[in-house]
Amino acid sequence: MNQIDLKGRVAVVTGGAQGIGLATSERLLRSGASVVLWDIDAGQLDAACQALAAFGPVSGQTVELTDEAAVAAAAAAAVQQHGRIDILINNAGITGGNAPTWELDPAVWRRVIEVNLVAPYLTCRAVVPQMLTQGWGRIVNVASVAGKEGNPNASHYSASKAGVIALTKSLAKEVATRGILVNAVAPAVAKTAMFAQMQQTHIDYMLGKIPMGRFVEVGEIAAMIAWLCSEDCSFSTGSVFDLSGGRATY
Repeated sequence: MNQIDLKGRVAVVTGGAQGIGLATSERLLRSGASVVLWDIDAGQLDAACQALAAFGPVSGQTVELTDEAAVAAAAAAAVQQHGRIDILINNAGITGGNAPTWELDPAVWRRVIEVNLVAPYLTCRAVVPQMLTQGWGRIVNVASVAGKEGNPNASHYSASKAGVIALTKSLAKEVATRGILVNAVAPAVAKTAMFAQMQQTHIDYMLGKIPMGRFVEVGEIAAMIAWLCSEDCSFSTGSVFDLSGGRATY
């Protein structure tokens, strides 16, 4: 494992209790950061904090990320605890199942947009002012190759991740001269708990699109995110970094 220097940095990771968020939290802790996990599942959050404690200072807050007041309160609590927030990883997300667009329940469609796109807007809205005060920050949004290409039978998920990419580019331009870098990663599918929300035919479709012939590992995604949070990443902002095993064509 290459060493990334994040000593003294404070990171907030949404959806940090499992999957990509858990792997990213471990990588940030191993790199010297203090990590605050924001997650909706209190039980998984407690288990994650216990598991991660061996790697560094970690704490958790139960947060409904689509609730503006809850997000603002969580950000204020993190600043009160640590004095700053240097890094924000917008990772929390849901797939909402699979179906042709005209068969998807509008309530499900809206919930996917709320969790995958509105929530990152709310977390950025809560955290960016603190980063502006500090004059330094790193924001990494977890998008998806589906946001570039549009997966069939997943219009809600694909649209939400396309929105995350556009949010990344817009915010990056707004803070480009303020010491804050905003980037996104666009992974192909990884084997996480989100598989339980997908049909096997959809999983097979996604695997068949990857030239490497395998799913991305969560540790591979975490490694890219850790570099984007570091001082070594100094001139990349508003960018989308692919982890697609060769699938992405632009």
